[in-house]
Amino acid sequence: MKLFGDYQRNLSFQQPVIEMGIEKYWSISVDRVLVALNASVDGLQASDALERLTRYGYNTIRAKQHNSVWRMMLNQVKSPLVLILIFAAIISGIVGEWVDALIVLVVVTGSTLLGFSQEYTASVAIDKLRKQVTIKSNVLRDGESQVIPSENVVPGDVVLLAAGSLIPADGIILEANDFFVNQAVLTGETFPVEKKPGIVSEKASLSERTNCVFMGTNVRSGIARILIIQTGKETIFGQVAERLVSTPPETEFEHGLHEFGTLLTQIMMVMVISILAINFFMNKPFFDSLLFALALAVGISPELLPAITSITLSHGAKKMNEHGVIVRRLNAIEDFGNMDILCTDKTGTLTEGVVHLDNAFDIHGNSSKEVLRYAMINAHFQTGLDNPLDDAIQLAAQNAGIDIHGEKKIGEIPYDFIRKSLSIIAENDQNQRYLITKGAMDRILPVCESIWSDFDAVPLDSAIRDSIEKKFGDWSEEGYRVLGLAIKKVDKQSESHTYKEEQAMTFIGFLLFLDPPKNGVEQTIEELRKRNVQIKIITGDNAKVARHVAANLQIPVQNVITGNDLNGLNDQVLWHMAENTTIFAEMDPNQKERIIHALRKTGHVVGYMGDGINDAPALRSADVGISVDTAVDVAKDAADFVLLRKDLSILQNGIDEGRKTYANTLKYILTTISANFGNMISMAGISIYLPFLPLLASQILLNNFLSDFPGLTIASDNVDFEMIEKPNRWNTKFIRNYMVLFGMTSSIFDFLTFGILLFIFHARPEEFRTGWFIESLLTELVIALVVRTGRPFFRSRPGNFLLASSLFFIGLTLVIPYIPFLKIFRFVPLPLPLLMALIGLTIVYVFATESAKRLFYTKIAKR
Repeated sequence: MKLFGDYQRNLSFQQPVIEMGIEKYWSISVDRVLVALNASVDGLQASDALERLTRYGYNTIRAKQHNSVWRMMLNQVKSPLVLILIFAAIISGIVGEWVDALIVLVVVTGSTLLGFSQEYTASVAIDKLRKQVTIKSNVLRDGESQVIPSENVVPGDVVLLAAGSLIPADGIILEANDFFVNQAVLTGETFPVEKKPGIVSEKASLSERTNCVFMGTNVRSGIARILIIQTGKETIFGQVAERLVSTPPETEFEHGLHEFGTLLTQIMMVMVISILAINFFMNKPFFDSLLFALALAVGISPELLPAITSITLSHGAKKMNEHGVIVRRLNAIEDFGNMDILCTDKTGTLTEGVVHLDNAFDIHGNSSKEVLRYAMINAHFQTGLDNPLDDAIQLAAQNAGIDIHGEKKIGEIPYDFIRKSLSIIAENDQNQRYLITKGAMDRILPVCESIWSDFDAVPLDSAIRDSIEKKFGDWSEEGYRVLGLAIKKVDKQSESHTYKEEQAMTFIGFLLFLDPPKNGVEQTIEELRKRNVQIKIITGDNAKVARHVAANLQIPVQNVITGNDLNGLNDQVLWHMAENTTIFAEMDPNQKERIIHALRKTGHVVGYMGDGINDAPALRSADVGISVDTAVDVAKDAADFVLLRKDLSILQNGIDEGRKTYANTLKYILTTISANFGNMISMAGISIYLPFLPLLASQILLNNFLSDFPGLTIASDNVDFEMIEKPNRWNTKFIRNYMVLFGMTSSIFDFLTFGILLFIFHARPEEFRTGWFIESLLTELVIALVVRTGRPFFRSRPGNFLLASSLFFIGLTLVIPYIPFLKIFRFVPLPLPLLMALIGLTIVYVFATESAKRLFYTKIAKR
């Protein structure tokens, strides 16, 4: 990662290290750093921490800029067409057409404020939701361990770290035990790096500072106590955050919207240039023609699409929040809805997640308090990652009346996901020191050379090994998660202990854990199946346990792949097999990530649900990363969505809301490309024939402004079940065909309107414009109620806000010519027969569009 080559050696630090003279703190003794920071290895006092927070600020960086009020306002008018329209209106006012210019500016301002107010409201709502999920740190304050928001960490704080922790700021190591950190985000190093106390050269590069940890990195394994030196923007991560924080990849829906916008922009440019050229040769007033052409371009453009997208996403996020889903990446909502494969561990999602120790057995399969006692010592003294297995052991031991007060902890070899085991070095009241190792059976048994039988060590021969493995297999098939327990005496002279000591051990027994299937999960799985979402189990447990859970929940198992099987598959073979596999068992973190890549490679939208440090790579690789509020920091940070409880039914609701969000955004697009698109194209065409402009620029903009109001309520519209029962992917061909068919239908009725106005009622220019304004606005308002559903429109009830706003503006449209203050738009009252003819034509248009819709969904859309 060359980005940090020489840069690592020349970082200039600002306060507090400069003011304290410890710029090269990695090359200075801990005692000197503590004195300089006026800190202690026991942490800060709360009052001191508050003063430092006020002095140095919150521990945050501005890697991603949040939209300010002014930025949102500017986003509403940054369209070149809108800016040209404003400029043309100003020029028009300068040459004397000040009334028309003022009207244009007022309507454009109204549209801008309308879009801004909705987008700002949506932005505020999303910020509130995101604040519900905060990353926290375990610090020493007032001599006690406290969990605080990471943004409140200050220089001088002492932070306690364990596997899965996100490192909140830059600091130095005070104590460490088998402490490995993943710092690839800064240095590009492929493997985790061991960190330990000490002093390194002041010229040491970032990767050579083995006594330091840095913001933005995470703990892979082990435990440590660190002293915070730099926070916020003064950290290395903060100084280069703009280069480190990459833009999330564009979703399929976002890509489709960009293609759609490009297509409309091309149409608009051709239309503007053509209309200006034709009107120039027909000797029509230049400024009127320019304003007319630009107003048409604005009318055809979905200028509220960014606001509509923000509103629908915000509405979807709020709805998800009501169901217990916190959205961390807003644009992933559509991917959530489009998800067709959900990969999950079984614990807590398919099972209750409340693990209890069913029994502790000796080598012969007999219940053993002695085995439980050793397990209790291991679970009680471990200080790494909190986990339900150790909680279950301690609860069972307490219920059994086991007392370990005579035991003393000497050391610890923390759990990691390669060894899949955890060891405690303890000393009893007879001053005997021993190593107790607990872990997965396939890792414990190979490091044992004897068994514990009747308090004697007996050599572990092949017959005994077969007996142990048979017991393990039988219990696994019954759904038990089985861990092995081994011990050995250790030398009292040894001061440090590593995983290399986990050899030549004595196997003493089994720990059987039970996590029953969750009530109601079968129904949820069936609901997901109805929505075309496959469930795939990816677990670190053995295949027999996973099969048992799947059978109990009636999940059809097509195929099972274990971690060893996966290692023998190349990528191409895995792509084919992954689609047809239900259970992936005994998987490590890198294998989980590889499975996600394989499923995505075959065209699926893949969701992954996980809450452990071993899930982080897969969470980042999935289209939809899902974690839970109780997950380790690194998992929550990698997730797009955080569940307030680990429950598949919440996911089902989230998928429904994601699909509703997609559907409602699509409704606005379909409305725009049907009546709106057809009306503007028809108006451009008739302007060539007429000796006058069919609508004034101010009238076009008013038409566009009034039709936008119901569009803003689409976010809360009801969605038919057919639109959420399966994933809906962006389909450019579908959009194009829809535009052609419904645009043509709209244009046919537009020209019928022109014919009625010109040849039946012989309308004067003012009457023509008024009649055409009413007809075009009516069709735009009613079309939204028709195209919002694939069903007959009268069999699908619109949302209350959409229906009420549509009816209100339909009524307003009919009375606009009779409102005195709107005469500034040059409307005139229409004869009653003409008004009734326009209403009748609109009704016929509704049923014609309904027929076209039936044709489209039964014939054209299926091609």
